[in-house]
Amino acid sequence: MLGLYSGQSDENFYWNHNDLASAETARAFYAGDQWQNSGGDRTWLAPEADLFFPHFPKLDTYFQQRSLDPGNYSVIEANGRFKLVNRLKVTFSRAKKSIDLKITKSFGPAPNPIRHERGVDISGVEYAGYTQYTSLELTGASKSTGVQVGLWNLVQMPHGGDLLIPTYNYSKPRHIFSTIGAIPADELITNDHFICYRMRQKGEHKISVRAISVCGRVGYVYKSGSKWSLIVRNFVVNPSGEYVDVPWIDPEYFGFAVQACNVNSALGSFSELEYHIPAIGHRTGRVQCDDEAQVWAFRGEKRAIGMIQKLLLGPGRR
Repeated sequence: MLGLYSGQSDENFYWNHNDLASAETARAFYAGDQWQNSGGDRTWLAPEADLFFPHFPKLDTYFQQRSLDPGNYSVIEANGRFKLVNRLKVTFSRAKKSIDLKITKSFGPAPNPIRHERGVDISGVEYAGYTQYTSLELTGASKSTGVQVGLWNLVQMPHGGDLLIPTYNYSKPRHIFSTIGAIPADELITNDHFICYRMRQKGEHKISVRAISVCGRVGYVYKSGSKWSLIVRNFVVNPSGEYVDVPWIDPEYFGFAVQACNVNSALGSFSELEYHIPAIGHRTGRVQCDDEAQVWAFRGEKRAIGMIQKLLLGPGRR
């Protein structure tokens, strides 16, 4: 999903790579053999330690397996809907084995979630939204694999905003990595029921939050010109499931469901909101999982966006 637009504007709510600004540069970008980080909404797989570090536990090489991203998706029609299907093989660095998978994605509407709220004035507020359906399936002999693998969905948004994570309890985010210094204390605020990550840093930084704490809804608010934009991802969290993405230096610490990555480097300048789905495979008793999640996006005056933020994410603290 490269772009998300309201019916009143040609301004993308998401971040896209600069090379997509014209047909000529986009053609050259996609013709290359480098990793093509086009931006928008994309699907990866966990655990990152196994699937993106070919020499793990060494962290000297980070590589996006091309069969996964960008992948080779085919469009099929079933039951009156179009679906994107990617049949792929990925290699696990620690297990030293490859498995066969099928990822299926499709999209549907997501009406404005506050359209029926009384006493709420949303006149003048732009809205765009969609529901994304994602499934992951072990195929062939890989159904009896000895590894666990989980879906991992993420969106990339313009840099410099605030990521807002409602929580059931006090949950200090786990720092996964920082390439340029630590995140300043006043830019990562945690209280009993809220995490606010002000994504302003240079370099690359990543945090992760426990499944048992997060409420299944995360927002990102940023200024765009004279207006403000709010993107909310609504998803299911199941702390009983196997969340297999782990801190790189603590690979037995399972149970993280939400992550945020600040990127302001040669890779681009964007903020990333990520969530995970419980894994399938070894000892889970499952060879397939299905996920349904919404994205709701709003643009308008600061006061109106602040009101919508409180309705969907709680009062929080910024």
